Amino acid sequence: MRPDEWHLTEDVDDFLARAGDFLRSRPALHTMPLTVIEKLRTRRAHRADASGAETTVFGRLERRGEVHAIFYRLPSRRLTLTALSPEQADSLAAHLAGLGHSFSGVTADHDTATAFAKAWQRHTGAAPVRDWGARLHRLGTLTPQEPFPEGSGRVVGEQDREQVVRWCREFCVDVGEDGSRDLIDAGDWAGSRFGDRHFTFWETPDGTPVSMAAATSMVGGMVRVDPVYTPARLRGRGYAGAVTVEASRAAVTAGATDVVLFADPANLTSTALYQRLGYIPLTDCTGYGFSSAAPEVG
Repeated sequence: MRPDEWHLTEDVDDFLARAGDFLRSRPALHTMPLTVIEKLRTRRAHRADASGAETTVFGRLERRGEVHAIFYRLPSRRLTLTALSPEQADSLAAHLAGLGHSFSGVTADHDTATAFAKAWQRHTGAAPVRDWGARLHRLGTLTPQEPFPEGSGRVVGEQDREQVVRWCREFCVDVGEDGSRDLIDAGDWAGSRFGDRHFTFWETPDGTPVSMAAATSMVGGMVRVDPVYTPARLRGRGYAGAVTVEASRAAVTAGATDVVLFADPANLTSTALYQRLGYIPLTDCTGYGFSSAAPEVG
């Protein structure tokens, strides 16, 4: 494979014009690129880039006019990839290293992320450390849990912002997403990964919110439910399942053809819950950070 088959740009509109059909061809598996790139596009349309800020870089692997894979590197220098063979991952790593690019880490499906992490270490000496893992699920037939807890779902309004922000901070602490928590703490709600979400509360019959679920805007017929959060003191009562059903049903009603969510495979309780609700495992995803240590990648 020739490195020049990878085409790089910083123009999100040009990138989407050329790679948008590819991303929409597998909306469930491409959930992260679809939502992140759409958010970048809409935010750019409403404000100019900050002076001196590092821009996002997009790349596409194209042969005979057909796109086969893409990547993007955020200003955080985290690289996200769609599925690549080991040979394609090595070619991309060599190409980017030759251009002088640097990365804080990589995220993709497990095999792709691992192949790229190994290739990046070979070409740059930067050692990978696994720092994230999740299993992607796609909704089949929505099956509400039994028994269903008392209460009802409610779409969150602006008057609920303070509680939503507080629960998002708590969620970040629970799952170790310190970067997202810091953005919220600094007041940059729109810049956090939650700023474009549509939130739903599950409330008890007296109107007290006890659980929360959010969903992305629909892109390419796909909606991702993320995050789902119940305060620790309220867990084990069916609230998370109820609010997940509410958010999932709303997405289906709105016309989504693919409703997806991530779950930690090590959390057997939440994984079993989502599967009982009708979510089917699709693939495992992995993230690696790049450090000066030299652990084994596996």
